Amino acid sequence: MAVNIGKNSRRIIERDKKIMITTTRGSYRFVAERGEGDFAFDADGNKFIDFSSFVSVYNLGVNANREVRNAIKKQVDVLMHAAFTDYYSELPVVFAENLMKMLPDGFGRVFYSNSGTEAIETAMKLARLFTKREYNLAFYGGFHGRTMGSLSLTASKTKQREGFGPFNSALHAPYAYCYRCPFGKEYPGCGMECLDYIKKYTLEKEASKKEVSAIFMEPIQGEGGYVVPPKEFVKGIREIADDSGAIMVSDEIQAGYMRTGKFLALDNFGVKADIYTMAKSIGGGLPMGVTVTKKSLGDIEPGAHANTFGGNLVAVAAADASLSYLRRNRMAIQSGVIKKGRMVLKRLEELKERYEIVGDVRGIGLMIGVEFVKDKRSKRYGVEEREKIIAKCFDSGLLLLPAGNSTIRIIPPLTISIRNLEKGMDIFEDAVKSVAEVKA
Repeated sequence: MAVNIGKNSRRIIERDKKIMITTTRGSYRFVAERGEGDFAFDADGNKFIDFSSFVSVYNLGVNANREVRNAIKKQVDVLMHAAFTDYYSELPVVFAENLMKMLPDGFGRVFYSNSGTEAIETAMKLARLFTKREYNLAFYGGFHGRTMGSLSLTASKTKQREGFGPFNSALHAPYAYCYRCPFGKEYPGCGMECLDYIKKYTLEKEASKKEVSAIFMEPIQGEGGYVVPPKEFVKGIREIADDSGAIMVSDEIQAGYMRTGKFLALDNFGVKADIYTMAKSIGGGLPMGVTVTKKSLGDIEPGAHANTFGGNLVAVAAADASLSYLRRNRMAIQSGVIKKGRMVLKRLEELKERYEIVGDVRGIGLMIGVEFVKDKRSKRYGVEEREKIIAKCFDSGLLLLPAGNSTIRIIPPLTISIRNLEKGMDIFEDAVKSVAEVKA
């Protein structure tokens, strides 16, 4: 299905460039018009298989599903905004109670916001109030948001931080990015030197472990390149948090909500956090952030933290309908994610064997990254190759997004059909083959 960018899309893009502050669109020519299930349509009527879930938001299909949309329409006619941090309302409480059924025992304090970065900001403030400590520890390659507090944790690209400092008190340490180990080691014979670095340097040379309020980590790094760490690394971080008395915060904003086959991505590593942050897919397509803490951490004084739109009733209605659908169909969705993920990884591993530009393939469930390189020996970032592949896929009707320096993320809706998943992979495979052959 060849894509033809027509006058409607071109005119909208031209108008956008004249009036909107630049974000991350770059050379993307997709002008979203409508969506349904596995597909998205642009302003010229071009049809695309969606492998982006619109940045991991549409886990249950593009434009959510009819159940979620009906819940939104129904709530709009009743009450849209309840000033939930000043007044009481039942629906946000119902959703919180339902959400707790998906989390480990011992959790039960919930704060609503409007985005992932706000969920992280909330976790930062709560951790400081609970521990009375100043520093937060995060990781190179990590992305936790773009507002000033969360940006102090983000260390994915200098472009995201340049010109915005100084930042809050944040420490950074290497993440277990085994394909590009910063210590030149190879897993599993590395001895987890990345953990030793935190103990011997970050928490001995830069700040005392008694000063660390919280450790923020993505169970799988998202914007940093879809990096999957070994289980030993994640368990080691939990041990460091316990030893230092710091709160462990799991940033589930991109990796959570069944994307890995488990509701919480951290569950893949046999570890529990003290605070979980969620956003993106949890709102069923509407803006919503959630911060959940262990009940044992306690509560805060009235007025210490609040907002205007957190607990917005329309967003909560969408979130509760989405969660209700997920809970009723959990086993089918879970098994589907695992089956589809294995299918995609198998095909990608075959591409890796066949083409020199496919450097690494990694992922869990339907959170999968393909890192492109100039060649396997040097591992030089294949940025140009990555961009050409995304462009060729777009021209053939497949929506993709980049991550990291030269990675493409494959994150279709969890409910995508096997048929459309295979069609999308056929397009992807043809694009890789085309770029690899041109390079040769």
